[in-house]
Amino acid sequence: MNSPLGRLKLVAGERGLRAILWENDKPGRVLLRTMQAVEHDEHLDQTERQLSEYFAGERIEFALELDPVGTEFQLAVWAALRTIPFGESRTYAEIASQIGNPKSVRAVGAANGRNPISIVVPCHRVIGSSGHLTGFAGGLTAKAWLLRLEQGARGPIQGELGIGNPWSIL
Repeated sequence: MNSPLGRLKLVAGERGLRAILWENDKPGRVLLRTMQAVEHDEHLDQTERQLSEYFAGERIEFALELDPVGTEFQLAVWAALRTIPFGESRTYAEIASQIGNPKSVRAVGAANGRNPISIVVPCHRVIGSSGHLTGFAGGLTAKAWLLRLEQGARGPIQGELGIGNPWSIL
């Protein structure tokens, strides 16, 4: 699908949305299992509609069936990411504490980086402990754009990317 951030490839599994891949995604970043190409899928149609509404500022929550593939730890991290409210952010340390592993900050970062369902599972809302933006599969510019979209839905956007913006890229 086309988006304000470039083309996104939507992948469905048997039980729901399996992945949202960026056009510049690194091969092997996410585990998809063997998939059969489909032209039309109800999960993909719903995902495209809801993402379009999100990008237009008309949706703050996704109501989609998800079918990610990951380890037990990754699934726990991704579930925690889904609890971060629209327009808010958390640090990797806060997510580690939330899942009951306060010393697993680096492992949380690794799981965050392998999140197969970017945007819907809002890994863009996780920031470094210093408040700076850190890795994102779609790139830091896309991460800042998503955070600003959510900030703008709650009030005026201040400044340009990295200038007067609370989420500077360093």
